[in-house]
Amino acid sequence: MRARAASEDESEAAHRSGVCLTLGFIPLVDCAPLIVAKEKGFAESEGLSLSLARETSWANIRDRVMVGHFDAAHMLGPMPIASTLGIGHVETPMIAPFSLSLGGNAITLSREIFAAMEGAGASLQSGPAEMGQALAETLSQRARRGEPPVVFAVVHPFSGHNYELRYWLAAVGIDPDRDVRIIVLPPSFMVDAALERQVDGFCVGEPWNSLAAEQGAGVIAVTKSALWRQGPEKVLGFRADFAERKPAVLASLLRAIYKAADWAGRQENYAELSRILASPSYLAAPTEIIARALRGRIVRKAGAPASAIPDFLAFHDHAANFPWQSHSLWFFSQMVRWGQTAYSPTLAEKARQVYRPDLYRAALAEMGVDLPRASAKVEGALKTKTPVASRFGAMMLGPDGFFDGRLFDPDEIEAYLRSFGVNL
Repeated sequence: MRARAASEDESEAAHRSGVCLTLGFIPLVDCAPLIVAKEKGFAESEGLSLSLARETSWANIRDRVMVGHFDAAHMLGPMPIASTLGIGHVETPMIAPFSLSLGGNAITLSREIFAAMEGAGASLQSGPAEMGQALAETLSQRARRGEPPVVFAVVHPFSGHNYELRYWLAAVGIDPDRDVRIIVLPPSFMVDAALERQVDGFCVGEPWNSLAAEQGAGVIAVTKSALWRQGPEKVLGFRADFAERKPAVLASLLRAIYKAADWAGRQENYAELSRILASPSYLAAPTEIIARALRGRIVRKAGAPASAIPDFLAFHDHAANFPWQSHSLWFFSQMVRWGQTAYSPTLAEKARQVYRPDLYRAALAEMGVDLPRASAKVEGALKTKTPVASRFGAMMLGPDGFFDGRLFDPDEIEAYLRSFGVNL
């Protein structure tokens, strides 16, 4: 009872004082919940004053959370896991108690590469497998002619973008470490790099794929939602000690962002949300291109009609905000698969605990929100919308399949890795 009273006192004090928090973000459509929390008053209603800091690179986001410049940030789903495990940088324990979005990425290829793929049988109507087979044939032809490997850009080594690009390439017989070259660029640099012919393709979030198509710099070949429907993307990331030092402030922020994500995910708000995000302070991008991403109607090639992409981007539907520990473990499995870290049950458990459904449940319990009973699930198992066990019994999830039909069981990580030929 004393602990609960202390938490309530802290919450009241936070509301009275208007706690100021600095949150970092990258100019992408999927930063919307942070922007909406500030602009529509959801943070203020929780006694919070948000200062939003626009950054260029994900490395800067990670580093500024790490050293305390940011209280929290719009963050790549795998990034707090890598930081906690000390992979590729200083070991800094982080947590992800909130998922900001599902989907929203795409793989864009140069017009020249896509034209060659059309000669190999691909079209804008092709699925990921057929598109990948055409790419494999194109790369084979280039190799026979003695041309250099194509260059793909991703936004960070520890990103869903890197893993979904590699997953797609490997599934169609292209070795990501031998047959192509993968480099890292900030999201906002992708279009210019394509226009300057410095890269042959990239995987990034909106609006940068659509801007590339609009400017004739590329063709949107594959969307994340086609590779892994309802696949995880960005999270709200914190240093782990934030939850220990400021539990009531953390809970207030999660509630504010939850309300903002709910608002952002409603179709009737898309027009207003597009205008807010288009501001020079945020995305500085055309309103109509942002609106296309929100509606899942994507112009994949200059001059082509918009294509309806099922479940292209979700801010709230499909339990989009729940931090599934199976998502955390899938990201960890990809770190192992691609040689970024070794596998051990200890590291797997450490990775699992980065995603914090316990903090999510605690923050939202008083709101009467329907919450999943489980903290992890078999990824890719749902072929249609399916009811799942939840607090009020009203939750529907899926479909959530991988394009190649594989399943990821978080209780069977070792078997999953061995199925790809990984030696443990």
